[in-house]
Amino acid sequence: MTTHFINAEIDLQETPSELLKAIETELQKEGEPLRWAITSVDVEKESCSVEAVVIKVRRSGGAEERRSGGAEERSF
Repeated sequence: MTTHFINAEIDLQETPSELLKAIETELQKEGEPLRWAITSVDVEKESCSVEAVVIKVRRSGGAEERRSGGAEERSF
């Protein structure tokens, strides 16, 4: 099991509940979120930046169960 720091850009949604679903869906692609925060909002681009810490579980063969899908990632 390893932890990773993820930066993701998420499109703003019509409602807060839709935004929450969009953030959770994107982070689940990267691993199991431990914590996350919206760190900035770009009104012109209608998007927000999200920083998160996720857990990735390694399979017995050593390969990570989930792979990065476009979000910036750092292991620590």
